[in-house]
Amino acid sequence: MFQKNNLIKFTIITILTLPFLYIINFVTEKKDASANIDNKLIVEVFKTPSCGCCNGYVLFLEKENFKVKKTDMRSLDTIKQKYTIPLEMQSCHTTIMDKYFIEGHVPIEAINKLMKEQPDIDGIALPGMPIGTPGMPGDKDEPYVIYQLVDGKFSVFMTI
Repeated sequence: MFQKNNLIKFTIITILTLPFLYIINFVTEKKDASANIDNKLIVEVFKTPSCGCCNGYVLFLEKENFKVKKTDMRSLDTIKQKYTIPLEMQSCHTTIMDKYFIEGHVPIEAINKLMKEQPDIDGIALPGMPIGTPGMPGDKDEPYVIYQLVDGKFSVFMTI
């Protein structure tokens, strides 16, 4: 009789508390997800004041929920040198995100991969100004090869 009463009490308590546990878990998961978003919100884009596609890239980042600090410069040479970005990997703007640089019109898939995997590299680059990339007009007409850089040396990070 004693075991049966305890089993009934346990069952009742379990039934009554399960919805609360579910709600607590849901709120916690939602909070964790927003914490991840908060961690990726602040970025700095170094660009020239008159570059329209750089402004397009800033809008793209803002649409992806990043808070963007825009730093206009007459010349980006000092930024490219500071981060050891070789001439063949350069584009019209450089974004600093966390401990990485992101050179050029890099799509969100590559940024997400970089931030998720956190590889031991200096940054990633999509050289030039490929048509159809974020901030650039037109439709994608060829694969985008994104490179990873370490001390100015580069290799393929991913192809989109």
